[in-house]
Amino acid sequence: MSTAPLKVRLQEDVKLAMKARERERLAIIRLIMAAIKQREVDERIELTDAQILDVLTRMLKQRRDSYRQFSDAGRQDLAKQEAFEIDLISAYLPPALDEDELTALIASAISNSAATGPRDMGKVMAILGAQVKGRADMGQVSQRVKEQLTQ
Repeated sequence: MSTAPLKVRLQEDVKLAMKARERERLAIIRLIMAAIKQREVDERIELTDAQILDVLTRMLKQRRDSYRQFSDAGRQDLAKQEAFEIDLISAYLPPALDEDELTALIASAISNSAATGPRDMGKVMAILGAQVKGRADMGQVSQRVKEQLTQ
């Protein structure tokens, strides 16, 4: 069984963080590795890069929600920690899509699925899902698709 390149990169980063004595960074990378290992044990599989991206995306979403809640509550110390974790996790995700790329992908998915209205949103999202995974917030993508289909 071959190990996914993203998992190998994470393992190497654990070693580098240990050598550099970067405690905070090491803790977060170990947290990522634990989440990956937990899913592998639960499902009795070795995760592919795409599945690891799912884990990272879920972790990122949780951190963003926590960041928002801590900021709203005035807990800047905790919000700062969440921001650090968001930055670190984001470094392992593919580069984010810019507005023009996302607009083009949405237009392409709408034309390829022959979508005519909001009831065809599922078809469009099915096409976009694989293309934007880990590169854009799916909630925002969904909102933009909905706007396009209601015009």
